[in-house]
Amino acid sequence: MPDRLSAADAALLALEDPATPRHVGSVAVFRRPRSGFDYPGLVALVERRLPLAPHYRQRVAAVPGRLARPVWVDDPDFDVTHHVRRSALPRPGGDEQLFDLVARLMARPLDRSRPLWEAYLVEGLAGGRVALVTKSHQALVDGVRTVDFATVLLDGTPGAVEEPDEPWTPRTPPGAVRLLTDAVTDTLRSPAELVENARATVTDVVAAGARVADALGLRPSGPLRASGGRARRFAVARARLGDLRDIRAAHGGTVNDVVLAVVAGALRGWLRTRGEPLTAVRALVPVAVSDTPSADARLVDLPVAEPDPLARLRRVSAAMRGRGGVPAAVLRGMGGLHSLGARTAAWGRGAGLVVTNVPGPQAPLYAGRARMTEVFPVMPLTRGHALAVGVTSYDGGVYFGLTADRASVSDVDVLAGELGESVAELVKA
Repeated sequence: MPDRLSAADAALLALEDPATPRHVGSVAVFRRPRSGFDYPGLVALVERRLPLAPHYRQRVAAVPGRLARPVWVDDPDFDVTHHVRRSALPRPGGDEQLFDLVARLMARPLDRSRPLWEAYLVEGLAGGRVALVTKSHQALVDGVRTVDFATVLLDGTPGAVEEPDEPWTPRTPPGAVRLLTDAVTDTLRSPAELVENARATVTDVVAAGARVADALGLRPSGPLRASGGRARRFAVARARLGDLRDIRAAHGGTVNDVVLAVVAGALRGWLRTRGEPLTAVRALVPVAVSDTPSADARLVDLPVAEPDPLARLRRVSAAMRGRGGVPAAVLRGMGGLHSLGARTAAWGRGAGLVVTNVPGPQAPLYAGRARMTEVFPVMPLTRGHALAVGVTSYDGGVYFGLTADRASVSDVDVLAGELGESVAELVKA
């Protein structure tokens, strides 16, 4: 039986256009070890780990006439060096140059004729550092069967070595007749396929509905509405996890509540620098459900008009305890909150931005012998949205990644600075 894309994954491909590429990514910064961490070493590491993520050597094949959802097929021309690339900053490269490069890389759609991922080793950073920038299409990363490849590359111990696998031989991709035959066979074996194919067709209507929503003004307005251009900006902020935990311990709620209160305070400060009205900003916030690979998502009004930082925190906590959000059918079977947040945003209505917060490991991770010192999520922008916020914690730090429409939020670095001010404001309170 062919490995057919789910209705949700097929929808993500249908929703994509050149101005709104649907890939998620990350920027991981490493301390270069004495033994070195170079491009050949990264390529070798990727090749060793590819068996852990089979879809990373497969491409999407459409069924003729769209009589069924597309399938994953082996790429007979797979070349790991096409996907793992290298770049360098003028020495000594700083964060500003790195994040300018990230914005350019993330603005480019992935090549659909190849496996839907790329990784870039960025050299030339000051302080003997290197960065790994990854991007994977959301149809590829569901957080359950397939995870972001950056996760597969990391280990809890430096220099972990695994036994080499047997050489990979791609299977011959099916032709048009085989694709049609398999589609009919799948439907006969599983009548549920008819429902799934119908759902995939409905998602085309959803994509058209998103464009109608733009025309009717049902998307964000003011500074959070995208210009429709392809250019991006990317900025980051950092905080100490201990500070956020102290705030939670003193005032209740969860660390996620504190993160949202920090974002609300930062939006307040940023809007004031622009002279914009201080009205509530509705955020779509994915929330993990217990310890299972499922999730829910809440629509939360961030109280940016509230001047008291503790009152903002209390209001966010109350909102997060409430009910409501994205229909469960949209979220079922999806894990990995960063990918989930981007997925749910595609169907979200009335949200001004997406905020995802993913707790990460609190012990060091390594790519080969290179220790990862910090990592920033890179979220895609949904049609009509000018800003997306990804947050993750790692090894005692909290890392904010801000993806912005370049024309609408050219001052995203100001917003990033306000995040630090918002944390300090809560700590002082």
